[in-house]
Amino acid sequence: MRALSTTSPSRLGGPLGFLQPVRAGVAVLLMALMAACGGGGEITVAPRATAVAVSNPRPLPTEYLARQAVAYGPYRTAASAADLVNEVIPPANIRQDMELLVAGNFRLIRIFDSGDKVARQTLDVIVDNNIDMKVQLGAFMGGFKFEPNPNRVEDIKAANLRELDRAIALANDPKYRDVILTVSVGNENIVDFSADRIDPADMAVYIKYVRDRVPQPVTTDDNFQVFSNPLPREVVDQIDFAAIHAYPVIDTEFPSSPLYWDWKQLAVPAGPARATAMMDASIIELKKQYQATRVALDSAGLSRMPIVITETGWKARITGDQAFRAHPVNQKMYFQRLETWRQESRVSGNGPVNIFYFEAFDEPWKLSDDGWGLFNKDRQARYVIQNLYPQNIWENASLTDADAVYFVPPTINPDFAGNAFTLYSDAPGASLVTGYNLDAFDGFTAPRNLADTTISAAPGDGAVSMRITPAPAGYGWGLLYNPQTGGTTQNLSAFSAVNVWMNTTYPGRIEIGLSTLDTDGNGQEAFVQIGNGEYGYCNTGTWCRVSIPLQAFRAVNPRLDFRLVVNPFYIADRYSFTGKASGSNIRVPLNIDGISWTR
Repeated sequence: MRALSTTSPSRLGGPLGFLQPVRAGVAVLLMALMAACGGGGEITVAPRATAVAVSNPRPLPTEYLARQAVAYGPYRTAASAADLVNEVIPPANIRQDMELLVAGNFRLIRIFDSGDKVARQTLDVIVDNNIDMKVQLGAFMGGFKFEPNPNRVEDIKAANLRELDRAIALANDPKYRDVILTVSVGNENIVDFSADRIDPADMAVYIKYVRDRVPQPVTTDDNFQVFSNPLPREVVDQIDFAAIHAYPVIDTEFPSSPLYWDWKQLAVPAGPARATAMMDASIIELKKQYQATRVALDSAGLSRMPIVITETGWKARITGDQAFRAHPVNQKMYFQRLETWRQESRVSGNGPVNIFYFEAFDEPWKLSDDGWGLFNKDRQARYVIQNLYPQNIWENASLTDADAVYFVPPTINPDFAGNAFTLYSDAPGASLVTGYNLDAFDGFTAPRNLADTTISAAPGDGAVSMRITPAPAGYGWGLLYNPQTGGTTQNLSAFSAVNVWMNTTYPGRIEIGLSTLDTDGNGQEAFVQIGNGEYGYCNTGTWCRVSIPLQAFRAVNPRLDFRLVVNPFYIADRYSFTGKASGSNIRVPLNIDGISWTR
């Protein structure tokens, strides 16, 4: 999982003398001359004809192998990645976190960067308060593999070197040396879906730069596929142990992926047995991903290289496409199976030498990638660990194991009868569908129905229109038709377009949208942006009929299923999508009429 650093390269700059390593079969040996730690040295790369691998791998400390491990981030209030730099993290908050974790016997944490705000402050809290906690220290690396601007590449490399020097300084500081057990260079920088891609040969240079200067075992954290498909030998030659990430629950979100596995377990009767079968299958899938790494290392003559799963977990709440999967009870089921495997591996030696659970606490800034925490952001213990903590800090005291979720195929209703599915109209003969509320999703904007004396209703649509006067939130505004009974869907697959009459002088673009379920039960939505002259829309203060083909919505989100329509109409202006500045506070009214789907 991406864990952003407050020392992100986007906020740092400066030159770096870093020559590109020679590839195409030529191995790389790093020769470095460095100024004092933290001062920013110069890395020079010299090609050699044969690979120079780590000759004496450093063994993992006994405490690193024995302690129960968890990924840690202290952020509580930041609402987005951009907010991280503004969040103040009091030492008292970190101390509370450390004491909570130790009370549950989580006494090894993974930190993702080496900056003062998180890493140094966390280390100080541990040492100054004599807390029995050990640390895998991280060095956050910015990616530059696909950066087209050479100046920007040099800025990123300079920021990376400063971060490496910070990690080196912390790892060598006598105050922290007994606390920091291992060091990891980078986090998901090599895997092909990374937003911060670094070429393996460049990463190997970074790793060796650190390993030459610290006494601890060194690795890089990445998705298991990096270590198995195919093995990046230049990286593996510089690490002391493999640190892999594996998330079976995320793999279920991509049906076309080769990693997609049978999470639905439809061969098992619906009920608790199906939930159990799903969670059993999730651990089987995790073991397969671990084994793929083990086989790749063994085949490369590295059968003695230990493997640590430094990230895996299960979501406690739905923040994306995890319907029938993300739930506190299912999180507990995954955690229990994970712990059983971890303990078995310690005895048999046939599995990972340790497993870091992702993650300790929810972090709202991760948005759709939040919800993994053993604790929520308010430090309330989730069901997964409630047996370890007093009830007064539980998130929900009413859950039982019987509440585990399991897949139930969505019910597809018969095709909606009639030539039009009409939500708002007073045209002669119009037949309105019932069972929907028009709700604001910004919390402020509300429509009012009126027989307007200054602007007539839409042509041929009676005497009444609806006026919307936005009262935007900072991000914009929006309204949607919600079914009054949760979970209600309409089969509108025989229809071809969404239509609405509009009369407005609203500036710039607006959005028309809709949402459906998919066959996995996940909500899918799509917004089509319209500007003057598009799909019949105009903002000239006259009535215009907007008609948007359903294919236009599906082009935005191919996973829409019009047999399972949930919200048949949105009107919105989310400023970041329509190109307006945050906080634009546009309050120009819109008159709308004749909202319908037509065949």
